[in-house]
Amino acid sequence: MSSTSKLLCGVSLVMLMPVAGAYAEDAENNDSDLLLMDEIVVTGTAGGTTKLHSSVSVSSIGTEQIADYAPRSTAEIFRNIPGIRSESSGGEGNANIAVRGLPVAAGGAKFLQLQEDGLPVMEFGDIAFGNADIFLRADYSIERIEAIRGGSASTFASNSPGGVINFISKTGEEAGGSIGATIGLDFKSTRIDFEYGTPISDTLRFHVAGFYREGEGPRRAGYNGNSGGQFKANITKEFENGYVRLYFKYLNDKSIGYLPMPVRVTGTDSDPVVGSVVGFDAGSDTPHSAFFQSVTGLDGNNNRRTTDISDGMRPISTSIGGEFSFDLAEGLNITDKIRVTSNRGRFVSPFPSQIDDAQSIADSIGGAGSTLSYANGPNGGSAISNPSGLNGNGLLMRTHLFNTEINDFGNFSNDLRLKKTLDMDSDMTVNLMAGYYKSRQTIDMDWTWDTFLLEVKGDNAALIDVTDASGNLVTDNGLVAYGVPFWGNCCQRSYDTTYDIDAPYASVSVETEKLNVDASIRYDSGNAFGTYAGTVQSANLDVNQDGVISVPEQSVSVIDNANTSVVNYDWSYWSYSFGANYAFSDDLAAFARYSRGGRANADRLLFGKIRPDGSVSKQDAVDMVNQIEVGVKYRTTNLGIFATFFYAKTEEQNFEATTQKFVDRTFKAKGIELEAVYQINGFDFRGSVTFTDAEISKDALNVALEGNTPRRQADLIYSFTPSYNYDRFTVGANVIGT
Repeated sequence: MSSTSKLLCGVSLVMLMPVAGAYAEDAENNDSDLLLMDEIVVTGTAGGTTKLHSSVSVSSIGTEQIADYAPRSTAEIFRNIPGIRSESSGGEGNANIAVRGLPVAAGGAKFLQLQEDGLPVMEFGDIAFGNADIFLRADYSIERIEAIRGGSASTFASNSPGGVINFISKTGEEAGGSIGATIGLDFKSTRIDFEYGTPISDTLRFHVAGFYREGEGPRRAGYNGNSGGQFKANITKEFENGYVRLYFKYLNDKSIGYLPMPVRVTGTDSDPVVGSVVGFDAGSDTPHSAFFQSVTGLDGNNNRRTTDISDGMRPISTSIGGEFSFDLAEGLNITDKIRVTSNRGRFVSPFPSQIDDAQSIADSIGGAGSTLSYANGPNGGSAISNPSGLNGNGLLMRTHLFNTEINDFGNFSNDLRLKKTLDMDSDMTVNLMAGYYKSRQTIDMDWTWDTFLLEVKGDNAALIDVTDASGNLVTDNGLVAYGVPFWGNCCQRSYDTTYDIDAPYASVSVETEKLNVDASIRYDSGNAFGTYAGTVQSANLDVNQDGVISVPEQSVSVIDNANTSVVNYDWSYWSYSFGANYAFSDDLAAFARYSRGGRANADRLLFGKIRPDGSVSKQDAVDMVNQIEVGVKYRTTNLGIFATFFYAKTEEQNFEATTQKFVDRTFKAKGIELEAVYQINGFDFRGSVTFTDAEISKDALNVALEGNTPRRQADLIYSFTPSYNYDRFTVGANVIGT
């Protein structure tokens, strides 16, 4: 299905002429290298090799391309990368990101790592309610985005067998900056971006950037759903034999989190037709409402707390990092990158768990003969005399408020590399590299989910109360239950776990004028420790402390902090990759690669896979991915093409919160990935197409699913960006679809 977007209008101003000159120079240099084949690849590789001569599939997106895509979120940028399927409908974060048919059985980006300047944003890309993209924002600080799919990513980064997407920052090499404004044309949104960098001296330079935004968001929420911003800075000191760089980032941003929406489905199972429910536009409405912003419940310590639903996805992140690179001797280089990050925040958003006719839901809550009334809104207190005609659809929505507190998602990472280059003769170079990666990821969070009843209505739905046949109010201002009894009271949870990872790795490559051959290996070992607690029911608990026990307070789901379970297990696995690239000419090359990599499972193992002593089985601890790829690269003055055939076999153990089901499957996927750029006169066309044939080859828990297409996998994904440039004027479009 094709993607449609709310309209954005962007205006930017270059502040100093040297920057404009730099942009013009880049454009001129790239005319004969449209896919940047001569650019040195730094992500997911040993580094030092151009795209044309490397045996990996890698794409680069520059600042001007990002502007052309007019993305409303970071995840929307990813949709323009070949082989990447990014479900960006969730708002600024919480995207489901698949690469080359690798599965997304529960959510997030399990087999793909998101990085900033070569280090992970989060060690695990699919932490429940803490996906890595929630803590990542694209702004004017970006010089380019590099994306490697498969290949050597499994040996140069932990937990990333599917690939790495790396946000590379500007460092102030050119003096100047810019400021820009982005305004929603048919929705309320205003964002201001800025960046400035300059050399301070011949050996010292800096760059600063950031943004601030306010707005309701692309759907009618009834309140300011997006509010906040980011500030980033770096400073670089150069020496005769290297450099030292320091980084800083502060992110404090509220963004509305969109979860599933009510839709109307007609047609047949084989040919369904999806449309909007009467009174609720699936393209512009949301269950969020001005009448559903503040609720009272319990926190992770079972104390009273008022939740502001407008917090949405609320990352508060502070990171300090640095890197250095020095030539120690002829052909000998040492590089180190380090970062410490403090992450905390919230994730709170309504999830429609059941949509049914109003009377049926009323009777399921209060018993036969129950009646309905408005709990708030313009009709607050009024009875609903004709439930079947409510809002023209006669529906109600049992809503679970996904209310999670991110106490601590802090992480530390350090990547040290030593590289030796040997010039064997005029036609052969051997590169030896050894490295050591160390990281720690904390996952400390509380789930406190409650149940509410909402009308199915766009543009500020009201909460609904239920009264039983005897005239007793069985809800409390739209609150059905403290907990989620419709899902078996699963989801009052608290866990505080830590994951330590050590990973030595090494690589060797041999380069000749035509042929490049490389191999790499990595050994990941880790330790998980901590505690977790689940749900227990508490009778007659005065949650709102009003002195009266309401019906929802007669049985309250609380976190069983008195009976915690332990987490204490180790894991280890080997990853390896080897490939070759042959350049037939300066404009044509072909490559092939085989890789095997792993992904350690983290919080998704809690509440079901952890044994009483805190251990887990080896099979559950790590999922392995085997991949093969064969590709060709070709360029002319006006054309650039990158085509790759890929095959992957993936093991996966997972858990999905919304279905309360574990996954134990093997997947297979094969396909073709195409990326192309064509320019002539003032016309520019950039596009990518990915064909994928994926299936569940084995399901240990449900054999009937074998042979089916995995969730969130499309046979075809595409992205086309045509544009026309005339002098200082550019017009274009970005079309994305599946």
